[in-house]
This record gives sequence, C-alpha cells and structure tokens, in this order.
Amino acid sequence: MNRNTHRRVWLIAGPIIISNISVPMLGAVDTAVIGHLPDPKYLGGVAIGAMVFTFIYWGFGFLRMGTGGLTAQAFGARDADEVRACLARAAVIGIPVALILIALQLPIATAAFSILEASPDVEALAQEYFFVRIWGAPATLMNFALLGWFIGCQNTKAALWHQLSLNGVNIVLDLVFVLGAGWGVTGVAAATAIADGVAVVIGLFLALPILRKLGGGFVRAKILEASKIRRMIALNVDIFIRTICLVLAFAYFTAQGAAFGNVVLAANAVLLNFQTFMAHALDGLAHSAEALGGEAIGARDRKAFRDAVRVSVFWGMVVAVGFTLVYLIAGPFIIDVLTGIETVRETSREYLVWSVAMPLIAVCPFLLDGIFLGGTRGATMRNAMIVSLLIYLACCYILVPLWGNDGLWASLAIFMGARGLTLGVRYPALARSVGREG
Repeated sequence: MNRNTHRRVWLIAGPIIISNISVPMLGAVDTAVIGHLPDPKYLGGVAIGAMVFTFIYWGFGFLRMGTGGLTAQAFGARDADEVRACLARAAVIGIPVALILIALQLPIATAAFSILEASPDVEALAQEYFFVRIWGAPATLMNFALLGWFIGCQNTKAALWHQLSLNGVNIVLDLVFVLGAGWGVTGVAAATAIADGVAVVIGLFLALPILRKLGGGFVRAKILEASKIRRMIALNVDIFIRTICLVLAFAYFTAQGAAFGNVVLAANAVLLNFQTFMAHALDGLAHSAEALGGEAIGARDRKAFRDAVRVSVFWGMVVAVGFTLVYLIAGPFIIDVLTGIETVRETSREYLVWSVAMPLIAVCPFLLDGIFLGGTRGATMRNAMIVSLLIYLACCYILVPLWGNDGLWASLAIFMGARGLTLGVRYPALARSVGREG
C-alpha cells in the first residue's frame, strides 16, 4: 500500500476522529450531568427526547452525506464552481426543511410520543426537552451541510474546528445551565440549540478562506442546473430512506429498552455512549474513504480508489481492536463515570459484554458506508439498509422474548453484521465502475 495514501488517510481521518470524539464526549457530559440527578427518570427523559431528534436529524443526514460525496467528486474533477454549488444547494434545501420542522413541531411531538413506551414521568421530561431543542433545527441542518462540504473539500482542519466549537460550546452550556442554573432537562436542550447557532457562524467564517483558495464563483445557473438538482434530490432521497431505516432500528432499540423499565432504559442509554464513542472514531476513517474515494472517482483513477479503500480498511480494523481492548479493561470505570445511580451501574455492567464486542462487528459497515458515499451510490446503500432492518426486526421478534435485554443487544449486533454483509457483496461492482487504472 502506498505510503502517501497512508499519510493522506490520516491527514483526513486524524482531525475528523478528534472532532468526532467530541460528539460522544458531549453525549457523555449530557449523561453525566443528568445521570447524577437523584432519579433515573431524568436520564430516561433525555434518552427518549434525544432519540426523537436522532430520528429527525439522522433522517436529514443526507445534507452531510450527500454533500460530502458530491463535493468530493467535484473536487477530484477540479470544478471549483461545482464545489461551491454543492454547498449552496445544500443550504437551499436544508433551511426550508428546518423551518417546516419548527412549524410542524406539535404534530411531530404528538406522533413521536404516541409511538414510544415510557413512564408518564419520563415522557413528560422528554417532551420538555423536545419543545426547547426544536428551535435549533435551522442551525443543525446548516451545520450538517457545512461539515459534509468541509470533508468533501478535504479541509479537515475546518471540520475539526467546526465540530470542536459546536460541542465545546454545548458542553460548557450544559454545565452552566444544568449544574449552575439547575434547569435540568430544559438546560440540556437549550445548550444544544444555542451551540448549533454559534457553530453556524463559526462554520461560515471557516468556509471563507476555502472559497478564496478554490477560486471560481457562485454561479446561479450552475447552482440551479436541472440535471444536478435531480441528481442531488435522487441521492438525497435514497440516503434519507437508508437513514430512516437506521434510525428506526435504534428507535426500536430504545423503545424496547423502555418497555423493560426505567433502570434498563437508563442502563442502555449509558452503554449506547460506548457505541457512540466507537462510531465517531470509525467515522473518521469512513470520512477519509469517502473523501479520497470520491476524489478518485471524480478523477477516474481506479488505482487511487482501491488504495484509499485498502488503507482505510486497514486502519479501521486497528482502531476497532483498540476500542474493544479499552472497553474490556476500562468498561466498568467508564460506567461509573457516566452515572452515580447504583442500580443503573449494576445493570450496565450486566450487559457490558455487548459493548466490548460491538467495535469488531461494526467496523465493516461504517467503512463501507464511507466508501459508498464517496461513490454516491445511494440506491445501493438504501437497499442494503432495508434488508438489514428486516433481518434486525426478525431477530428482535425471536430473541427478545427468549433472552430479554440480552436478546435486544444480540439483535443489534446481528443488524450491524448484516449491514456489512449487504454492502460488502456490492463493493466489487463499485470498484470495477471507477474510471481507469491510474
């Protein structure tokens, strides 16, 4: 494998991993500040409320994923006007969508909380969280577009500072609003909404030098070009369906955990922080595969594409083994940091084995997601996720009645494995489709 490819992978992945780790750090702070309140209902309320936004925002994650892949290909083709147009099109789509979400907040909340099974106290706190955080929707979706564009341009320093500013401000406001002002669940939601707004301003500031270096201009005809808009819409619809299926899987996981009671719900929320740390680290390498793979596709260089994939997979495996070892050794300590409620600690330790095993199972689907995003193969990703979701739901139907919460975690592990398998069988066709040998 080319040494230069190793270097380029880490020039992209390194800053992204650092910035991504700040995301689960934020989740851990949310869990820690709420988890040390005297009743597990507060932790459950934040878990349910955050899950609703995960469902909503992951559904519109195409603003990051689609923008990143399309920008990477335009960057590889050295089309400065198109690189600029990718960002503009994402903003044109994202801001109106966010305003619609705010306008429809009451029916969205009614639908979401009618589906979820939780105690009345937990549901009341989750609604309190929802109706505060929803006002950050325009900033949240704009941040998705900015992050995808930074990655597509391979400017990971900008992505790093953008994410660190977003999550750093959020963490500080968490501490001020919850521990300082005593606002509880409302404080966590307000901190997130305000931090998103601050991050948009910082992100636009970070974009200015990139735009100057790119050259070209924002050409209205290019931005509104019918064929490019149709391509972006088609890709975004496929990614939207794919992401909704992913969110449904985790929403079902949370809902099933809630049915086991507040303590199990809280323990699963604690352990999902383990998955989030792992996911955001592996995402850094997935982003490198997306950016370098997309650039190679834009340049029609098959050798560069294969090199980018091989190096990203190699380092992904190394990172996954590292997480498994850390969770195996330090898992109980991490649980104790995240919550001071003894019953939740004991229950979390009971199911810790699943968090230890998950990095080794999840590494393949994470990396393949990045590879297929760089190739803008939305339909393939959509179909693979639909099949994986059906397998997951079938496993839940069989295993949860047999093994309870262990069956739920086993079904999640099978879901991750199915994602890797269903994408993996389509990789050879993607590799063959890339241009010429460089």
